[in-house]
Amino acid sequence: MKVLALLHTENNILPRAALETISVARSLGGELTIAIFGGSAATAANTLAGSGATKFLVVEGEAFLQPRYSTDTAAATALIKAANPELILAPNTSRFARALPGVAQRVGAQVDTHIVGITAEGNSVKVQRWFYRQRILTTFTRVARPWLLLVDGGIQAPYEGASGTVTAESVPVAQAVSRTTVNGVQAPAANAQTIRPDAQLLFVAGAGWTKKQKDGQYHIGEASTLIQGFLQKAKASLGSSKSLVDLKSEGQETLSFMSHMNQIGQTGSTPRHQKGLSTCCHGEEPHAVGWRFITERRAINIDANCGWAQGKADVVYIGDAFEIVSKINVLLG
Repeated sequence: MKVLALLHTENNILPRAALETISVARSLGGELTIAIFGGSAATAANTLAGSGATKFLVVEGEAFLQPRYSTDTAAATALIKAANPELILAPNTSRFARALPGVAQRVGAQVDTHIVGITAEGNSVKVQRWFYRQRILTTFTRVARPWLLLVDGGIQAPYEGASGTVTAESVPVAQAVSRTTVNGVQAPAANAQTIRPDAQLLFVAGAGWTKKQKDGQYHIGEASTLIQGFLQKAKASLGSSKSLVDLKSEGQETLSFMSHMNQIGQTGSTPRHQKGLSTCCHGEEPHAVGWRFITERRAINIDANCGWAQGKADVVYIGDAFEIVSKINVLLG
């Protein structure tokens, strides 16, 4: 079976998702080709010298440095046609999720996204993905070829093989017509970023932070300070229950830095952090669905009989979240 690992660079290097895709591709066996486009694609190919790939294809140039549908589809189409594979694996990044369905139409391929498992026996390939908001895990296959699969992160450890020098073939790309000009990037300061996919710890806040506390008063300002302080000190990622992010649409005062982008569970978002800490959350739904891939799950709860505490957490700290997180922040310095 001819397998193509289709990758793009970010800031002139291969992101973690690309290295995980290489691990998935190597596990399938077969004849592996690696195709990379973006900045310093040839240099990035050298970092995969020990991957066992029989061929390296690259597309470089100023036009392919920035994510853009027209140029991304043109580069990916040219690389796939040059490789002529049966199976195409690509990381499910936002850049590829936007561009590759259009690429599949251009190369006559079938495409499936959010793949969480792949096995191969000869030319027979079976894949797994979740449906119905992560509640139903399905296993299926297709006979049509080529078959393009966007692989979710976290299902394999990233490739860590030796670097070297490879002979990468530069693939010509027909000029893509683009009306989009990238003038720059606007991003929040590093200490203001709350979504960190590569963080070791996921901190999940619930609506309890915005409710009246034991003194009968609201302490939303204090809650914001405690949560942001913990995120900065622990370099954690921030998650939210649905009830908390919905408060803003109801006109109730809530945490200003929280948005629907932080929500886990109901949206089908399934973070894969090593550890998770749940605070002020009630009900099993966001945890049973959204936390299924968290390796070690802990919770802070004033109710030892909470359904989440009884069945879904590995460790439960019984106490007030304001007091416990305040103490943790002191210990973190």
